[in-house]
Amino acid sequence: MKDYSTVSLEISEDVAILRLNRPDKMNALSTQMRAEITDAATYAGKKARVLVMTGEGRAFCSGQDLSDTGNVAALDLERVLRDEYVPMLRAVSECPIPTICAVNGPAAGAGANLALSADVVIATESAFFMQAFTRIGLIPDAGGTYWLPRQMGAAKAMGAALFAEPISAQQASDWGMIWEVAPDTEFDSTWRARAAHLAAGPTQTYAHLKDAIRSTWENGLDAQLDLEARLQGACGQTRDFKEGVVAFLEKRPAQFEGR
Repeated sequence: MKDYSTVSLEISEDVAILRLNRPDKMNALSTQMRAEITDAATYAGKKARVLVMTGEGRAFCSGQDLSDTGNVAALDLERVLRDEYVPMLRAVSECPIPTICAVNGPAAGAGANLALSADVVIATESAFFMQAFTRIGLIPDAGGTYWLPRQMGAAKAMGAALFAEPISAQQASDWGMIWEVAPDTEFDSTWRARAAHLAAGPTQTYAHLKDAIRSTWENGLDAQLDLEARLQGACGQTRDFKEGVVAFLEKRPAQFEGR
């Protein structure tokens, strides 16, 4: 297991749990944390069958740590985004295994958009999301302009970005921004059960499923149908498909090998 200073990574029963671990800073994203999230997510993608990302303490992530950069006004934001944020976001969004973001508290700015980079977002009832960027004269970044319109529609995305108001977990769910809201008292058991379900599933199939769904925004119908056929052909060659069919015929739960 790898050791980190700003995050922690635990792998047990094929579930990798990546915790942002700067609770005194509300898990604000420093240069070191971005590098460690990138490394941990990449490592988990090779060693586990599902990755869960969550926060330590009362917040998920409050966004960019402005105290980490010295003279903020002199910061080269384009370089930071290209060199530090892009690798982190790609490590999560392109992870070959299913990814869950368990939003345990406030998720603001880049922290909100880091959460949205996961395949599935489960939020505790008291959590909220906020595109805080215009409050300091910036546009949403860390993938916000990509994920928000796709998940909640252009009208809601525009309002969320312009007004920079908190969006409750329930609103986020109602608007299609996230998958699920859990009562605070059931939050931990909810995301753990979801993670266990995915960890026991057909991992190779999940990877193809992610490719297919995310390609639909760029493909026309013919291209998407062609991609479906190709990926389904690959799924049909896996041991998990054969096991799934046999289990169905024998009326028993499938025992997927995953890889």
